[in-house]
Amino acid sequence: MIKRKRCEWVPKGHKIYEQYHDQEWGVPVKNDRKIFEFIILESAQAGLSWAIILNKRAGYKKAFKNFDPKKVARMTAADIKKLLQNKNIIRNRAKIEAAIGNAKVFLKIQKEFGAFSKYMWSFVKNKPIQHKIKKLSDYPKTIKEAEELAQDLKKRGFKFFGPVICYAHMQAVGMVKDHMTNCYLA
Repeated sequence: MIKRKRCEWVPKGHKIYEQYHDQEWGVPVKNDRKIFEFIILESAQAGLSWAIILNKRAGYKKAFKNFDPKKVARMTAADIKKLLQNKNIIRNRAKIEAAIGNAKVFLKIQKEFGAFSKYMWSFVKNKPIQHKIKKLSDYPKTIKEAEELAQDLKKRGFKFFGPVICYAHMQAVGMVKDHMTNCYLA
């Protein structure tokens, strides 16, 4: 009998990572605010480890107005200046400005489609993609649907959300179910 375990990418003994894997990663999300949270977090993660972002998640929640896209879209230069001093987030001006700009685009898309989730999920025909991941090297860096979504978002004005980040986002919000075949959640 094969003993089922977590996906190999989850660091053993890292409680925040384990909780994220067990309770969130790959679970389909249709709530726009939760989707916006993952957009901010995934964009901030660019070039960094996900562990850093998970450890700063509470700081992001507070700094970015409980992930309310309307409030984030109204943030000003004075807010940016404060955020650049905030040790509880990644203090990168381009990423902070991208979060605010992305909030504005997010709201436009939300208005156009009735919900951001309707727009985003249309790229997978409203059904999660299921991969058969047996080993870490089986994970692709990106997929066609992530490339298409990232390209459309870029055309609409999104920043720090290329195909690789977009694919990670799609995994996080359950658009792609990438639990390894020996994971107890597969």
